[in-house]
Amino acid sequence: MAKLDSDFRNTLDTAFNHAVSHLENLDQTSVAATADLETLRARINKPLARAGIAPDQVIQELNADVAGGLLGSAGGRFFGWVIGGALPAAVGADWLTSVWQQNSALYACSPAAAVVEETVGVWLKEILGLPPKASFALVTGCQMAHVTCLAAARHALLQKRGWDVESQGMFGAPRIRILSSCECHGSFERAVRLLGFGQAQVKLLPVDDEGRLIPGALEDELRKDSTAPTLVLLQAGDINIGAYDSFETLIPIAHASGAWVHVDGAFGLWAGASPRLRHLVKGIEAADSWATDGHKWLNVPFDSGFAFVADRSAHRASLSIRAAYLTHAADARDQVDWNPEWSRRARGFPAYAALRQLGRDGVAELIERCCHHAHSLTTRIGALPGAEVLWEPTINQGLVRFLAQKSNPSFSGGLLPAEEANDRRTDEIIAAILKTGEAFFGGTTWRGRRAMRVSVTNWRTTEADVDRVVKAVASVLSVPPALAGRS
Repeated sequence: MAKLDSDFRNTLDTAFNHAVSHLENLDQTSVAATADLETLRARINKPLARAGIAPDQVIQELNADVAGGLLGSAGGRFFGWVIGGALPAAVGADWLTSVWQQNSALYACSPAAAVVEETVGVWLKEILGLPPKASFALVTGCQMAHVTCLAAARHALLQKRGWDVESQGMFGAPRIRILSSCECHGSFERAVRLLGFGQAQVKLLPVDDEGRLIPGALEDELRKDSTAPTLVLLQAGDINIGAYDSFETLIPIAHASGAWVHVDGAFGLWAGASPRLRHLVKGIEAADSWATDGHKWLNVPFDSGFAFVADRSAHRASLSIRAAYLTHAADARDQVDWNPEWSRRARGFPAYAALRQLGRDGVAELIERCCHHAHSLTTRIGALPGAEVLWEPTINQGLVRFLAQKSNPSFSGGLLPAEEANDRRTDEIIAAILKTGEAFFGGTTWRGRRAMRVSVTNWRTTEADVDRVVKAVASVLSVPPALAGRS
């Protein structure tokens, strides 16, 4: 026993020291990866020896071998995709979650994990402004939150047509029509494929200049077959510009045709936690299901997603399972009845810790602060010579484009048309920014043009980070185009 305790202490002390060093040095290290694929493979892909080695040595060598291959996504200058950081309380709870090694499938497996998860669900519904009676599930991320919600939708829509999908499957089932905007996220389409709806059943409808699904387009499409079982996906914050559909207008239109309304709120659902931004989700509580992430704006470690369903019976019927060897609670919540996993990490602990660290006001302040920094970054970078703002943030998502200089021979009249030259210049500048190590941004194509996405989701981002990044981008833009993309 003494040797076992010693192994754990030495190993965890080693991990702790490396973890603290990583966090303390985020401001001094590159935000982008600096080691190439060949280097990482040479270090990591070693022959697996017949004999093992001491656990603390494993941690020492792992830390050394991955050096340069990690992104600075835990720090305040990472603005790629929509990736949050991790709050101190959430990291601490996540470490304990690993040590406690609880299977949070059933109350019987871990009573504490079950009650913590139950509490987190109640708190989240209150914070996000969702119906108190809605059911919920803590899943791996918004991808599986979509799967969970759409499984409930599939059950409810087909049950109304006399079809038991859990027993009979999808073969021969009534076709479910799926309507959304042309800006919907790929995770929704993958959920459609996983659940057997078929991607061919998805009809993408046009949006207005603000990126919102056009009500008339939805009405026209619903009228084409008023009796078809229908699922409507609405967006609370799209991936490029953070656009919000008009829930007050669209949900009643969909419900008038008997459609199930699901909301993709991977990060945008959190606007409901902010008194200043809550107007963006006005009317959202009338939907039938909602999906969001915890590892984005709640800033808990991966993997953490939340699914909510207004029809508790449809939710439970679509996922609940019984087996003779299981011990089900009579008066407690068994998590396996509400999510698609069986053996599962007790991810309620980090979410619980994050919410307690922040409190209601802290969650709102975090959301609003990120939006402020996103607006500042976008407008200040967009005001630099050779840059322009394509989208000024509504919440925490902005778009900036970089323009080819007219003296550049690849500009219009030379090798490339103007817009293509601007696209190339934008990608070159993004790459050049990454090479500085000062910030991480990603690229996207929006309305036919390349752009740099500005996404601020990390609790650690400060005004000083914004100043530092704007200065770095200005420095990159001052380099002649022929040199900007060089190593």
